[in-house]
Amino acid sequence: MPNQSAGTLTSQQKTTSRRPAGTLYRGNEGMWSWVLHRITGVAIFFFLLVHILDTALVRLSPEAYNAVISQYQTPIMGLGEVALVAAIVFHAFNGLRIILIDFWNAKYQKVMFYVVIGLWVITMLGFAPRHLINVFSEH
Repeated sequence: MPNQSAGTLTSQQKTTSRRPAGTLYRGNEGMWSWVLHRITGVAIFFFLLVHILDTALVRLSPEAYNAVISQYQTPIMGLGEVALVAAIVFHAFNGLRIILIDFWNAKYQKVMFYVVIGLWVITMLGFAPRHLINVFSEH
């Protein structure tokens, strides 16, 4: 085995100490962004599925539709609406970030992630208090 000085690394050691090449979403902010984008996308999909099903009740039985809609007008569902808007807003802003990364420049991925989080917080601070005041003042 050749004698190496303490300051030099073999090519195998250099390769294993770096992140895998060829992928954009490995790492701290990129991976969290990826995970949150998938979670919010699935949550929005299931909301849309339920929304289509409950709206379809109008044609089957208006009474059943009214019963389902009255269940939606509770404080718990008001909190669910905040969660839904939070998911949609994050998914939308992060989707724009992904488009920018794909077509512009990936080296600003970390900064753009924090911009998305900042825009999300600002949007939710504008929406959530007003919505929750309306939800809890009616009950």
